[in-house]
Amino acid sequence: MSLPHFLVDDHTAMMNFIEKTLCCFESCFSRKAAFRWFAVITIGLMLRSDQLGVTSVIRDLALAPGCYDSMLHFFRASSWSLGDIRRRWFSAVRQYAPLFEEGNLRVLVGDGVKQSKEGRRMPGVKKLFQESENSAKPEYIHGHMFGGLGILAGSARSWACIPLSIRLHDGLQAARTWKGASVSAASHVVQMVEDAYQAALTFGDSLLLLDRYFLTVPALEKLKSLNSSGNVRMEIVTKAKKSCTAFHKPGPRKPGRGRPAKKGAAVHLKELFVSQYGQFQETEMELYGKTETIRYYSIDLLWGQKLYQELRFVLVEMGGIQSILASTSLALDPLSIIRLYSYRFRIECTFRELKQQTGAFCYRFWSKYLPKLSYYQKKGEPAPMERVEGEKPRQKVLEAVRAIEMHMALSCIAMGILQSLSICCIGKASSRQLRYQRTPSRGRVSEAALMHYFRKHFFRLLGQKPELYITQIIHGLQEEPEEQWDSLAS
Repeated sequence: MSLPHFLVDDHTAMMNFIEKTLCCFESCFSRKAAFRWFAVITIGLMLRSDQLGVTSVIRDLALAPGCYDSMLHFFRASSWSLGDIRRRWFSAVRQYAPLFEEGNLRVLVGDGVKQSKEGRRMPGVKKLFQESENSAKPEYIHGHMFGGLGILAGSARSWACIPLSIRLHDGLQAARTWKGASVSAASHVVQMVEDAYQAALTFGDSLLLLDRYFLTVPALEKLKSLNSSGNVRMEIVTKAKKSCTAFHKPGPRKPGRGRPAKKGAAVHLKELFVSQYGQFQETEMELYGKTETIRYYSIDLLWGQKLYQELRFVLVEMGGIQSILASTSLALDPLSIIRLYSYRFRIECTFRELKQQTGAFCYRFWSKYLPKLSYYQKKGEPAPMERVEGEKPRQKVLEAVRAIEMHMALSCIAMGILQSLSICCIGKASSRQLRYQRTPSRGRVSEAALMHYFRKHFFRLLGQKPELYITQIIHGLQEEPEEQWDSLAS
């Protein structure tokens, strides 16, 4: 039986893709029950119609109400390892997702995301400053600081940034000395480079696109240290501040005593827009889906106090706006650097979809062993995690941290499957066919449109594929018999 908008073969391909992707993770769990909950929750996030906790998964999949306690217990179970699940997700994305390549390099995208949280017993919650052009965002919030990493997939007009990992990067420093804790002492920018390199070990030589916040000496030093291992090579394309100062290479060494110079004359990059005005080249290229006229000038200079690493800087003028881009790779031509950096915003689109569609940041994991957070904490007063004493309370707090990061990992997997399917559906259906009263998209079917379609037809799809393992898992947790699945389509 064919359903609206897609052929039977397309439905079969969709269900088989979901099945083989989820079954890749079976060996990551020491208990079969834990893997079954992993598959059920991931599929539930792909169909999620509201953001009211795990009960939304129970409602959308028509599971028995008695599943609630067991589903909550899964997030704090000892039968899985976050590291194994992340690495397996990297492998699944490399094997099954339609990834984009720049030459022979995969393109990774990293960024930070802050999520406000009102829970006073949530581990990792701290006062955060956020700078945004959106006036609706407060300047200071209490919440979690995450580092998100994605990888570009698809092609022109059908881009997607598949989320690979979203980890807590701040607020857990007090737990570094706790038994069983794996908390990094590095800063947020260094952890981002470390996370990206761990992904590059799976995907091979890669480019990492970052915002200007991440152009720091510690980040470049960490990148140099990781690249020296010789396994894979990763390069960074980022943006520099307008006040950035670089240096020419030192001239020939003068005879006499003293150490050789490490740098030459200083160059204030923003002044080059005026002093090198005649050297700028003008061209047309496609940026952000439109053909734009730009002027650019490229120069290789040393950057970084006491580091003096050679970077390729590209000064760009477009529509009266001036920007300075930087690349650690001297082999990339200026136009490629400009085009690649224009893809960076895709990870912000992924964050938006994770928030609005799968409810990735709507978790509520807390621990009664954690002292209440005071919103009016005085300077020098110990943070709640610093006041946790005893091995058992600390283990319970760490379990809450694992639950938060596991929820984020499941959300990344659910969103990645949806994005891969939406890219594969290009030309077979459009968002205009699946959802009404909205502006139609020229590219791939959106994640929201695909989720809407699954919510409407997923039970019929399961009924057509009774031999699938995911069908048997979901059917085993439902109260209603298989004959009633057609009536469960909403």
